[in-house]
Amino acid sequence: MARSARNKHTADSDPSVPENSTKPVLRGIGGYLARSDSKDLDRLIYERVRLGIVSALSVHESLSFSELKALLKTSDGNLSTHARRLENAAYISCKKSFSGRTPRTDYRLTQKGRNALTRYLDHMEALIFATRNG
Repeated sequence: MARSARNKHTADSDPSVPENSTKPVLRGIGGYLARSDSKDLDRLIYERVRLGIVSALSVHESLSFSELKALLKTSDGNLSTHARRLENAAYISCKKSFSGRTPRTDYRLTQKGRNALTRYLDHMEALIFATRNG
C-alpha cells in the first residue's frame, strides 16, 4: 500500500511541482481518497476504540462482545456505545443470540467497514510518507 501512496503523491499529481520532483504533495493527500465522499480522515474510524474494533474485526471473521472488550481493555458501556455507532454506519454487523441462557453478541466487519478501514489506512500511509519524506 505504501508504494501506491508514493506514486499518487508525486509531481505527477500536482502541476505546481516541478516535473522532476518526487516530493509528496501534502495538499494532494486529500485527493488520494478520491474514492470517498470526504477528503478528510473518516472521523467515525479515527476514534481509538472504534479503530480498535474495526481493526480487530478485519483480522478475525467475528468476535464476541466479551472478546472485543478483553482485546480493547474497555468497559461494557464504552464498547457498547462505540459498537453501536459503527453498526449504525453499517461498518459492522451485530448478531445477538443465546448460548444456553446466556446472551451472546457477535460482531463482523461489513464490506463497507472494510472499505472504510482501507481508505483510512491509505490516508494515514500517505500522511506518514509525506511527513517522513517531505
